[in-house]
This record gives sequence, C-alpha cells and structure tokens, in this order.
Amino acid sequence: MELIAQVTALCVVGAILSLTVKKAAPEFSLLLTLAAAVAVLIALTEPIGQIVEFLRELEEGSGLSRELFLPLYKTMGIALVVRVGSSLCRDAGESALASAVETAGAVCALIVSLPLLRSALSLLMEFLR
Repeated sequence: MELIAQVTALCVVGAILSLTVKKAAPEFSLLLTLAAAVAVLIALTEPIGQIVEFLRELEEGSGLSRELFLPLYKTMGIALVVRVGSSLCRDAGESALASAVETAGAVCALIVSLPLLRSALSLLMEFLR
C-alpha cells in the first residue's frame, strides 16, 4: 500500500511539473514525464522481482517445461514496455508513433508466443488422431 502511495505521489508531482513547464519548454515537459516514468519503473523492481519469483515457483511446482512459461514472461515484459512507451508517445503528441509502438508490441508478443502456440497445436493434433 505504501508503494502505490509513493508511485501515485511521484506521478502527480511529475504531471504537475510537466504541465507547469509545458508552455515554456515542451521538450522539458516530456523529459520530466519520462523521468517520472523511469523512477516508477525503478520503484517497481522489487515487486516485479517478487512476481517473477512466484512465477518461477509456479513453474517448478507445476512440473511443466520452462519453454511453456518463457513466452508468458516475455509477453508480460512486452506489454509493460509497450504500455509505457505508447503513453509517452501520446503525451508528446505523437499518436501515430504510439500506434506504431502498440502494433510492434502486438507483433513481438505473437512472435514470442509462437513456440507455445506450436506446442498447443501439436498437442491438439495428437488428440485428434
């Protein structure tokens, strides 16, 4: 609960500073927003580590192959990066770039999921025989 209060406060202060500077120096406004986003990501390193550790425990406890979990890890990382990146592009007034980031993220998520999809299709084909 303390972390979310800190993150929220950091983001609100960053947004206020960004809005204050925006009229005089729009490029600094974007840099302030970017700095706040990076600070939030740094603050989230420990909780993300806890999530990754839980997923590893789940992986070990399930007895399933690591190759089945790897696409999940990569897709979650892609989703987080794309969400922040596209929002920063939108804040900079570049909605076309934001859409490009989102499209690239979707393609990358599909690419990293291909091994899992192939395994699922192979398993399905075995059941149908």
